[in-house]
Amino acid sequence: MAYSVSEIESFVSQYRMTFDYHTHTTFSHGKGSIEDNVKVALSKGLKGLAISDHGPGHLTYGIKRSSLPVMRAEIDRLKSVYPEIELYLSVEANVLNCGNHIDVNAEDLRYLDFLHAGYHYGVLHGYCVKNWLDFRHAYPENWGKKLLIKNTEMCVKCIYENELKIFTHPGDKGRFDIDEIAKACEDRGTWLEINMKHPFLNDEGIKIASKYDVSFVISSDAHIPENVGLYEGGLGRAYVAGLDFDRIVNIEHI
Repeated sequence: MAYSVSEIESFVSQYRMTFDYHTHTTFSHGKGSIEDNVKVALSKGLKGLAISDHGPGHLTYGIKRSSLPVMRAEIDRLKSVYPEIELYLSVEANVLNCGNHIDVNAEDLRYLDFLHAGYHYGVLHGYCVKNWLDFRHAYPENWGKKLLIKNTEMCVKCIYENELKIFTHPGDKGRFDIDEIAKACEDRGTWLEINMKHPFLNDEGIKIASKYDVSFVISSDAHIPENVGLYEGGLGRAYVAGLDFDRIVNIEHI
C-alpha cells in the first residue's frame, strides 16, 4: 500500500519522542559537548538522554578509554544542574568477530549505565574491508552469501554474549539476516533501533523484525547537537511498515 507524504506527516505529528538514548559528542566524532546535547534535549521536551559515543576499537573516531571516567564525572555533574531530565552514559560498541564480540571490556562497563552495539566499518576483526567491497559490488555473489552468514553470526553472538540495551541500525553497512538478529533480541530483551542517521531498520527490516516479540526504539544518532531528539523519519518508516506504535518504547501519543 502506498502512502502519501502528507498522510505520513499527519500521522507522525500526533506523536512525540520521550527519550533519545543514542547521541554522540566530541569525545568521538560528534560536534558538540555533552552539555550541548542536554540543552537541546531539554528544549525539545525530552525526559531522558544518553551519551553513547563510539567504542574504543574504532580506528579513527573511537573514544579513548581514559575519557570514560571524565565522561562519567560530567554526566554526574550535569544531573545536579539539570534534574528535570534523566541522563545516562553509554557507549555504542563496535561488533567484532572475536572475543566477546564487542570492543568494550569489563573495566569500561564500570563507568556505563548501559551499553549499545552496532556494526561499523573502521574496526579490526569485523569483515570491514570485505563488506565495503561487497557494498560496491566488487565481490562475486557467492562471496556475498558467505558474508551474510558471517555477518549475522557475528551480530547474533554479540547480542547473546553481552547485556545490550540497543542493537543499533541493524542492516547497515553489510548483508544481515534480520530474522536471526530479531530472534536474538527477542531472547535477550535487547531493543532494535530505527535510526534517524542511517536508513535502518528500513521498512522491510521493521516488517521482518515485528514478527518477533521484540521492542523497537527510535534514535536520532545525533552527531551535531541540533539533531538530538529527531524521530519523525523513523516513525514514518514504522508507519509505512505497519508497526504498532505501542511497540516503540520512546514514542507517546500527544
